[in-house]
Amino acid sequence: MATAAAAAAGAAAVKPDSAWYTGLLKPRWHPPSWAFGAVWTPLYAGVAWAAGRAFDRARGRERDRLAASLAVNLSLNAAWSWLFFAARSPRAGLVGTLLLDVSTLELIRTTSRTDRGAATALFPYSAWCWFATALNARIAQLNHRSRSPQH
Repeated sequence: MATAAAAAAGAAAVKPDSAWYTGLLKPRWHPPSWAFGAVWTPLYAGVAWAAGRAFDRARGRERDRLAASLAVNLSLNAAWSWLFFAARSPRAGLVGTLLLDVSTLELIRTTSRTDRGAATALFPYSAWCWFATALNARIAQLNHRSRSPQH
């Protein structure tokens, strides 16, 4: 449920067809817009599965740590869309995605204490987040001097 809520909260800010976003310079290796939904859907499912499996096995303080780590991670995940798209700031998005990367590594570490299989299932999520960081960084670099279209 938390994973679906984070996905919905982040998606509410994403406007890939906006004049602002389409006006940004992007690297040749930028995936087509449809690919993001196609990738994020199974990644969110994997996060939900891993979290559920780890929560089933976690007890006491470990369960509390896992809940806190997941809450921070999903909040940062949703926040990226608002930093990048709603604030129209590739630089703010870059800060957000770097924080998400660190949080994802912490989530994997915390999950591995309870269930290594669940932690391993988070690797594709982490890999995509790092790819998103590289993409965001390149977009920020390509557009660092450009005026941000307001519409």
